[in-house]
Amino acid sequence: MEIWTLFVRTVLVYLIVFLMMRIMGKREIGKLSVFDLVISIMIAEIAVFVLEDLNKPMLEGILPMVTLVAVQLLIAYISLKSEKLRRWFEGKPSAIIDGGKLNREEMHKQRYNLDDLLLQLRENKVMNVADVEFAVLEPSGKLTISEKKDHLDRSSTGQASIRYEGLPLPLIMDGKVQDESLQKLGKTRFWLKHELQSLGVKDFKEVFFCSIDHRGKWFIDKKK
Repeated sequence: MEIWTLFVRTVLVYLIVFLMMRIMGKREIGKLSVFDLVISIMIAEIAVFVLEDLNKPMLEGILPMVTLVAVQLLIAYISLKSEKLRRWFEGKPSAIIDGGKLNREEMHKQRYNLDDLLLQLRENKVMNVADVEFAVLEPSGKLTISEKKDHLDRSSTGQASIRYEGLPLPLIMDGKVQDESLQKLGKTRFWLKHELQSLGVKDFKEVFFCSIDHRGKWFIDKKK
């Protein structure tokens, strides 16, 4: 008997949660803000409690879910009328790359590191930071990218022989030399220092991020 009760409850809870998500709107499926994510997690947790305790009346689970959806709809409606409230609940976009330069203050504020940036650039089929004019971190966590119109090579001397053909290699990250990348290039720290000096960089610690691709195209972002 309990098995059938559990079966019926499971089907009912599924239909109720499905209905709740549909009421919340299609926007929630494609993009979850922090507020939307909290609401969704709470609805899921309440649904689990209803299924775990068969002696708990269904109404005790349905009522909190309906309340949460009502709160979400109310705030969504108010947010349409108030931009400040909308920004407070959903957040606002953050410029990670502005005018071809890394915005380290915004990265620190968003706790967004270089590995996160490189990963999301690759997900957007952009392999080189040097090709990006603007990169905006949306409230949903998605990175929106605008590439530079010209992808002309800007190598330091035009004579560097780069054997590694693949993704652009990070040579310096937050002032620290990436020896593994140098090994892939077949180069040394002495070579890196010489190349940076020709570009006006005296010390590794002056550089926040530095990379080079197989064409010899450099990207250097200095620390302030």
